[in-house]
Amino acid sequence: MAELIVLGFKDEVTADKAIEELQRSQTEGLITMSDWARVIRRSDGKTDIKQAVGMKSTGAAGGALWGMLFGLLFLIPIAGLVVGAATGALMGALSDYGIDDKFIKGLSAQITPGTSALFLQVERATGDKVVERMAQYEPSLLRTSMTEEQEAKLRAAMESASAA
Repeated sequence: MAELIVLGFKDEVTADKAIEELQRSQTEGLITMSDWARVIRRSDGKTDIKQAVGMKSTGAAGGALWGMLFGLLFLIPIAGLVVGAATGALMGALSDYGIDDKFIKGLSAQITPGTSALFLQVERATGDKVVERMAQYEPSLLRTSMTEEQEAKLRAAMESASAA
């Protein structure tokens, strides 16, 4: 089962650096994330949200492929491509997979201006190695979907890694 973990950072740029580290860790097989979102709460209070996968573009690409295939069957491949891409983009924009957008936006409003956060949907992780790599970014654990016992262990591991 996937766990939701929200990490907070002291400034606006650290979340971007941390997600790059997490993506390297994922490439190395240390963590498997099914989704992530990075939120920056600027000093003026505005938020900037970046998500791992844009469903609109993914839907458009899939729709274009299927539209073109159906268009080939009916001898109108260009029209099928255009209609399929438009339909796919619309369906992608209306879909919400992974971390709930409303949850991200709601919690983003509570983040202190001038800071950033990462919302991670983690399928699997080699906890000690990932925590060790993330310690340099000095994250604070804002929220999780873990049990209280699991959350306490994660907090303790993060604190000991930061102290080292």
